[in-house]
Amino acid sequence: MISVRGLRKHYKVHKRPPGLKAALRSLVHRSYTTVKAVDGISFDIRPGERVGFLGPNGAGKTTTLKVLSGLLHPSEGEVTVDGHVPRLREEAFLKKIMLVMGQKQQLLWDLPPAETFELNRAIYDVPAAQYKQTMDELISLLDIGDLIGKPTRQLSLGERMKCELAAALIHRPRVLFLDEPTIGLDVSMQATMRTFIKDYNEKYGATLILTSHYMDDVAALCPRVIVIDKGLLSYDGSLDALVQRIRPEKRVVLRLSEQVDAARLAPLGGKVVTHEAGTAVLQVRQEAVNATISRALAGLPVTDLTVENAPLEEVMSELFAENKARREAAAHEAPASESVPA
Repeated sequence: MISVRGLRKHYKVHKRPPGLKAALRSLVHRSYTTVKAVDGISFDIRPGERVGFLGPNGAGKTTTLKVLSGLLHPSEGEVTVDGHVPRLREEAFLKKIMLVMGQKQQLLWDLPPAETFELNRAIYDVPAAQYKQTMDELISLLDIGDLIGKPTRQLSLGERMKCELAAALIHRPRVLFLDEPTIGLDVSMQATMRTFIKDYNEKYGATLILTSHYMDDVAALCPRVIVIDKGLLSYDGSLDALVQRIRPEKRVVLRLSEQVDAARLAPLGGKVVTHEAGTAVLQVRQEAVNATISRALAGLPVTDLTVENAPLEEVMSELFAENKARREAAAHEAPASESVPA
């Protein structure tokens, strides 16, 4: 469904120091620097896949999505989406995709969302019967029946995002590019949006690429993740495999009926991550989990326990730290290698 080969997107950016002299000098002579937003990434996504597209701020995630949706032209490389070249912006291509950005909106501010829905129906030439069926489904699933008649400016952020998503799906796109779709939403609304997105994917077989800094979104929706950092591909594969590679240990969470001191936790094995009133969290090697649980049940007033993977936030933070250390090591070694005579 999506094929990316050697994608590069570079920008020339004007830079100057602050001050009046520098401003005047820039009128006749400008200094530019090249920003490598995306620097040679390749990947394939099959029809119906849900893929998390992750990376730190400035990694090139949104730039890649804009290239895939045809809003930006690549500097180099080949990109196809369902057989179409996005930059050509063919009508058949535009009817198959939708880009939803949590920090942008398509709803008309002073008009109710229903007006935007009707506008999108006309733009995408959706048949009346299909439009009615789709709207009935969206209104029911997203619970927006009481919202679509109110002016957009009177809706809360969460209400607007639900209507934004409905507007994006009027034409039943086969490919969804979701850029931070749950940003700023409360926990309950995030869960509602995740459930709806997953249901839409399963019902229509839509291909989904999701960028989000909320790891709960990624864990709930994306069995596979693609990670980029400084415009370069860092990881492409199973989310579970990434967790196992970076943090193979398990977290054993103990809930206790009374406060216990640290000395009673030491014999359990593993590392004590947190120790608070009524709760203790241990980081334990995978092969030692059963033994740790047995010792805890035998020696502590345990009322409940769970075994979890390390938090995804910690996994991603450690992966980014590894990437940074690798780049710094390569930069340090480059001058030395250049000085070696041929």
